[in-house]
Amino acid sequence: MAAHGYNRDKKVGKLQIVIGLLTADDGEPLAVRVFEGNTADPSTVAEQIRLLKDQFKIEDVVMVGDRGMIKAKGKLALEKEGWHYITAMTDAQIRTLLKKDVLQADLFDSEICEIDYDKKRLILRRNDATRDREALRRKDKLATLQEKISARNTFVGKHPRAKAQAGLNQLMRWSKSYKLAAFVTLSLSEDGTIACVIDQLAMQNNALLDGCYCLETDLTREQMKAVTVHERYGDLQKVERNFRTMKTGLLEVRPIFLRNAERTKAHVFVAMLSLKIARALETMLHKTFGTIANEPGALTIDDALVALSRLTYLHYETNGQTTTRLPRPDALQSSILSALGLTLPVGAPTLCRQ
Repeated sequence: MAAHGYNRDKKVGKLQIVIGLLTADDGEPLAVRVFEGNTADPSTVAEQIRLLKDQFKIEDVVMVGDRGMIKAKGKLALEKEGWHYITAMTDAQIRTLLKKDVLQADLFDSEICEIDYDKKRLILRRNDATRDREALRRKDKLATLQEKISARNTFVGKHPRAKAQAGLNQLMRWSKSYKLAAFVTLSLSEDGTIACVIDQLAMQNNALLDGCYCLETDLTREQMKAVTVHERYGDLQKVERNFRTMKTGLLEVRPIFLRNAERTKAHVFVAMLSLKIARALETMLHKTFGTIANEPGALTIDDALVALSRLTYLHYETNGQTTTRLPRPDALQSSILSALGLTLPVGAPTLCRQ
């Protein structure tokens, strides 16, 4: 099933598989599917429809997917089943609607706004915290670019044989990769130094949609209120968090050392079952120790596993006999075991002769 495809981690030349994780609205994993590595995200929607319809016997569904998941074909497939969707528009799609005067920039506010367009509802909002963060990032990137230009000009000034054009090309690539090229122009001056010109109007246009997003749904107002549509789309972060836990976090589903397709699927399925256990453990720990959101010193699963990993058998050898004992848990270990509803075995130590 391994194939070359779009790699989100920018790992060029790596074979990969595509994993489709289906969850309930609270993020609880329901099913997982494995696709060939060159499968595009929208192509997996049809499989999820079949899964919900045939295996779970669900007749009424609202599928929530990100910008790259639910596209034209996926929408048609959902419409054919009489189901609905919630997704988000890309930056380019929003700017197209702005040019057509379907949307106006002042509609994006901290309060939810909605309009009807082409038999769909568009839910608009602006996140001020994200807007401020993007402005700071842009400022930092411009400051970094100026530092790089200054360093390069100093280097060229001290080394007459240095090629100014090579430095310009390098900085232009850097500017493009950090998305500054839309409003930053780099050029060589007559003396061979690199000059930087910032188009303020273009920069303002680039920052126009900072923190702004537009959700799209075919649900009517009677079927779901705008605030509920917004909340359901926000629940995608639970799915993304699950993916991080499976992929690179606690469970580390990769790298995969299997070649047979069925074994690869089994490997991913076991990772999903482990994810369900991890979620259950996390819920129990939260009840006792709170969450990081309200308790800065709250205990995470990683913290709990590190603490419990110290609880190991101790082996003593006396007169040719080896005695194995399980030490008494310390206060933290006891509180974790209590939170998880676990008790250690009680009994005589294990004895063996060598």
